[in-house]
Amino acid sequence: MLETYETPQSSTIPASSEANWITNATLLWNHRRLLSRITGVALVLSALIAFTLPKQYDSVARLMPPDQQGSGGAALLAAVAGRALGGLGGLGSLAGGLLGGGKTSTSLYIDLLHSRTVSDHIIDRFDLQHVYHRRYRIDTVKYLAHRTTIVDDKKSGVITLTFTDTDPVRARAIAQAYLEELNKTLTGSSTSSARREREFIEKRLVTVKAQLHDAEEALSQFSSVNTTLDIKEQTHAMVDAAGKLQAELIVGQSELDSLEQIYGNENVRVRATRARISSLQHELAKLSGSSAALPINAGTSDTGATDTDNGSRAENSSLYPSLRQLPRLAVPYATLYRNVRIQETVFELLSQQYEMARIEEAKDTPVVSVFDPPLLPEKKSSPRRLLVMLILTALVNTAACFFVVTRHRWSQVSETDPRKLLAEQIEASFRAHLQFLKRPGESR
Repeated sequence: MLETYETPQSSTIPASSEANWITNATLLWNHRRLLSRITGVALVLSALIAFTLPKQYDSVARLMPPDQQGSGGAALLAAVAGRALGGLGGLGSLAGGLLGGGKTSTSLYIDLLHSRTVSDHIIDRFDLQHVYHRRYRIDTVKYLAHRTTIVDDKKSGVITLTFTDTDPVRARAIAQAYLEELNKTLTGSSTSSARREREFIEKRLVTVKAQLHDAEEALSQFSSVNTTLDIKEQTHAMVDAAGKLQAELIVGQSELDSLEQIYGNENVRVRATRARISSLQHELAKLSGSSAALPINAGTSDTGATDTDNGSRAENSSLYPSLRQLPRLAVPYATLYRNVRIQETVFELLSQQYEMARIEEAKDTPVVSVFDPPLLPEKKSSPRRLLVMLILTALVNTAACFFVVTRHRWSQVSETDPRKLLAEQIEASFRAHLQFLKRPGESR
């Protein structure tokens, strides 16, 4: 009894489904001329639509983020590990991911390319708000982002930028502008330690240069007023000169004593020797000088000046300082000279550090490495007109078949069916509403 119950049920469902399919196929075959005409009209209209669509051109650029410190060795190890462990499936990729470093630079580049700053610069540069006929700037930004495609390769980290536009020249120009704006943004926003160090050394170098100039001016003024070129060498030279004068004076004194004993005081040779001794004494006294303080500014003189002050000014205005004044001049001269040497040393060291900081900053500043620059597209990328025609024709044909089948089934519904009654009520309501809207227009 169980078998006699299950057998009819299992055979009834496929029979009904097959009969329904045959009925629909027969119905569509009977309306084949109508469907053929609809398909022909749809093919013509889809062809018109497909050929009225504007051509789209793609300009593609590929760039590579700069290697971070030590990333070259890590990438090499990752490649070796991936090749050695390639037969172990997921383990090789895991080792490559651990040794290959993170995708921080790649993600940063993609975020910068999608940033509002880059988009605003490109919009202003090409006047895209007017070109794309957008009233609001935010709509232009969205439209620009919609036409821009940025993808990255997870293995190599290479970023591919594709820009689509109806003008091939503008497509290439905007793709190139993306790369230029990215490079400007990276260079302008670089806040590396090398840049901060370079800025600090640059400011310090300006200050030290001014201090060195002041120290050199002070030493030059002091040397010019006091006739001091090199205190140490001048001291040696003056001591030697004073020793020679002292020796000549002793020899002349002895000669004078002997001549006075032989010829007397009024002899010509005695008077000549006495005059030469007097001249030597004067030169020795001039060379020795006085121990009075020398004024720095000898140009100002008071009316009540003493003889010592006059002698000091006379010594100060000579071609060289006296022996007694050299020790007094040695201390300020040494101080000024030491200050100049210190400032020179500091300036030289800062100059070297400044050049090194500039080199480090140039190394640390990221630069976009473009190995496939955007080219002028020669062929359109879209639309694919044949595909558009086929899809539109297929959709219209499917809609027509559905309409034929639905209308046939609706005609077989009983007049007393609640669904049909509801549909007739809705139809009558719409007709009455349309007639009500049409009457005022007719009265006019």
